[in-house]
Amino acid sequence: MTQYVYMFSEGNRDQKDLLGGKGANLAEMVNMGLPVPPGFTISTDACREYLKTGEVPAQVRVQVTRCLRGVEDQIGRRVGSKDEPLLLSVRSGAKFSMPGMMETVLNVGLNDQTVQALTRFSGDERFAWDSYRRLIQMFGKTVLDIDSDLFSDALDARKELVGAQSDIDLGVLDLQRIVEEYKQIVERESGAPFPQDPREQLDQAIEAVFKSWNTERARIYRRRERIPDDLGTAVNVQAMVFGNLGEGSGTGVCFTRDPASGHSGVYGDYLPNAQGEDVVAGIRNTLALADLERLDPTSYRQLRQAMRRLETHYRDLCDIEFTIERGHLWMLQTRVGKRTAAAAFRVATQLVDEQLITMDEALERVTGDQLNQLLFPQFDKDAERDLLAVGMGASPGAAVGEVVFDNATAIARTEAGADVILVRRETSPEDLPGMVVAAGVLTARGGKTSHAAVVARGMGMCAVVGADELAVDVPKQEIRVGERVINAGDVIAIDGKTGEVFLGDVSVVDSPVMTYIAEGMDAAMEQVGQDEEVRELVEAVDRLLTHADNRRRLRVRTNADTGEDAQRARARGAEGIGLCRTEHQFLGERRVFIERVILAKDDADRQAAFDELLPLQRADFVELLTVMDGLPTTIRLIDPPLHEFLPNITDLSVKVALAEERGESGPEVDRDREVLEAVRATHEQNPMLGLRGVRLGLKFPGLFALQIRAIAEAVVELRGKGLDPQPEIMVPLVGSVRELELVREEAEAILAEVGKDAGVTLDLPIGCMIELPRAAMTAHRIVRSADFFSFGTNDLTQTTWGFSRDDVETEFFTDYYNNGVLTISPFETLDQFGVGSLVDAGVQRGRSVKPELKTGVCGEHGGDPESIHFFHDHALDYVSCSPFRVPVARLEAGRAAVMEGKSGPGASA
Repeated sequence: MTQYVYMFSEGNRDQKDLLGGKGANLAEMVNMGLPVPPGFTISTDACREYLKTGEVPAQVRVQVTRCLRGVEDQIGRRVGSKDEPLLLSVRSGAKFSMPGMMETVLNVGLNDQTVQALTRFSGDERFAWDSYRRLIQMFGKTVLDIDSDLFSDALDARKELVGAQSDIDLGVLDLQRIVEEYKQIVERESGAPFPQDPREQLDQAIEAVFKSWNTERARIYRRRERIPDDLGTAVNVQAMVFGNLGEGSGTGVCFTRDPASGHSGVYGDYLPNAQGEDVVAGIRNTLALADLERLDPTSYRQLRQAMRRLETHYRDLCDIEFTIERGHLWMLQTRVGKRTAAAAFRVATQLVDEQLITMDEALERVTGDQLNQLLFPQFDKDAERDLLAVGMGASPGAAVGEVVFDNATAIARTEAGADVILVRRETSPEDLPGMVVAAGVLTARGGKTSHAAVVARGMGMCAVVGADELAVDVPKQEIRVGERVINAGDVIAIDGKTGEVFLGDVSVVDSPVMTYIAEGMDAAMEQVGQDEEVRELVEAVDRLLTHADNRRRLRVRTNADTGEDAQRARARGAEGIGLCRTEHQFLGERRVFIERVILAKDDADRQAAFDELLPLQRADFVELLTVMDGLPTTIRLIDPPLHEFLPNITDLSVKVALAEERGESGPEVDRDREVLEAVRATHEQNPMLGLRGVRLGLKFPGLFALQIRAIAEAVVELRGKGLDPQPEIMVPLVGSVRELELVREEAEAILAEVGKDAGVTLDLPIGCMIELPRAAMTAHRIVRSADFFSFGTNDLTQTTWGFSRDDVETEFFTDYYNNGVLTISPFETLDQFGVGSLVDAGVQRGRSVKPELKTGVCGEHGGDPESIHFFHDHALDYVSCSPFRVPVARLEAGRAAVMEGKSGPGASA
């Protein structure tokens, strides 16, 4: 019989694939001897079988019975007992943390009889009926799919009727009446009474957790976090312990270090007389964890000892859930905690200094995406501000946007081009679609461990929580702060570090980390001033980025077309240019010269246009090569179709037609007709696959020659000034070795001629872009005429998939995401199975002829963290990306080196 169910004592933290993250960590805490309520885990294997067949495997129920009896023996109580009933929690637990995305059912085992037994056992009638109320509400929503608002409305109506401010103000009779109302809701909405059999409750709750793997919010979260859809979730069934047993009881969530800043200390939320869901949901503002020391010194001391043990054992920031039941501490969960980008860098270097991890391990703990977040601007502290309220900064950053109160509006306004701030009283997992598109999130309730805070930190989103000065009225679509009213659509700004909320826009400045990257440590320290926390962050980034530079094998170049772009990239650490798109140098005022080339009636006219362009083009290359002195600079010969240099065919056709209709004549009209004729002659149905790239050089003799001569003359000029220009000539869109041979023959002749005239030898590398599948598959032939390969992965993706990037991303990618065809755009992250296989084939086939062949990537995938790991693993020599992404590429190239052979670029955070 396949084993699907495991007692906690049978597992360990290395079994996350089988037991899920929560189950594996519960097992590890049991092995460490920490006080964990007994329980068992139903494996991800069972979930995958359920998702495949639609039924829970028969063996699961048998094995659950065996393990359930083991739990009863350990705790000394029985499920369904009319004397001392054992109640159970049923929780999800996937391999990767998905906070709030799947379902939980607490107090399983309560019914009309056991609620009386629980009253006798606990000595607290109110507690027993409150627990029963919670079970019916959770079971109804989670298992029976009943609208949760029906339960919430009934609860709110009862509170209003008796004048109760919160749930804990309700008395026993109130709760008994609510239970009866809830049971009526269940029978009315589901067509059957609330199940009284505890085992039936348990079996249905287990199946509901399996089913919740494919809820809309879970799928959205997995797409965003790029978690595979086929992993499935485990289910953890555990003896209930109660934080809502009155004085001396409570529940909380804590971190071994501050997940927002990374500082060591006492961080977390605690709620007396509450269950765990109350803390996470943020329905009541919590106490600080430090308040527990005053309320219960013994439990506080035990908790602090457990926190230290767990951080030492996991060698990382740990996120811990706990319950105190009448003075007895129980550990309910631990995991490596999600954290902000700033905390990730600080914690990594702190753990190195504490000699818990090595610098290589520290580099694994941060990501390029996190570094990217630290480069975003922040509010200018000297700017005028209109302070509305102050809450808790839960996830740092600066966000400005329109106020929205629901998912639909957030999505609609974002699609219209607006930035939005999602404002809620408290957030729930159902708010995830709005959070995904929002610039930031603001809640009136909740603490740093509420759903809003945890999810925002995981997504790198700015968040302010617990701003209780705000009266959020969703039906009226307004926020009230005293006498002030802020309506939906009004602009606010939130500071996720300080917790401040401002009315209107607030100007921003470069972050200190961006200043460090662009201008160096001294400039950053001057900006930081006396802010020790930010100083530590900049120093942590410097240490880890320096270590990445020392460890990486991949070189990092930039895509730059001007001296200004090149200077910016070089300041950020670029080691050369991997792509200079020369067509950008023909735009603006120079466009007329290309127009003359196209309209030329003979070679003499065309050459005259080239002669006027030559000094301009030479000056471009002199500027670029001066900035990149001593570094390789790959210059791509003109690539795009010629229609991009000509007027729009529709606009010009209308202009000519109107002139003819009015009977106009003259040189301007004649020229418009001439240009229209040329536009029609060059017009293509699909220009991406037409007359462009190397084909231009062969169709229009002299076009490539102009550029090659300009490069050669720029080199001669700069060498004469004592500089060391290192241009590399790159031929685009090559599909046949003969195409490259023709261009190479022309280039070598020009280089020889210019060199002879100047008395120097010009032996410049000549290579090609690999951006067609045929080029990758015939690389062993093309390489005979190539000194290097540069993979243009943007176009290689288009030609491999048959996608036109400009069209498909807006047309049908959303449907592809929703249906699981794609989890992320292949233009953002390399399609490793398809396009990646072509890259690998091109490298291997090219090097089979020239073992020392230099290979690089010049598509924007060169700045994507996951793609960089692929390029490292497949032995490319360099990646090239936009100037802004150079620091990210440097960090990820270092991570790729220290993580070689491990799975993927993800960090523990």
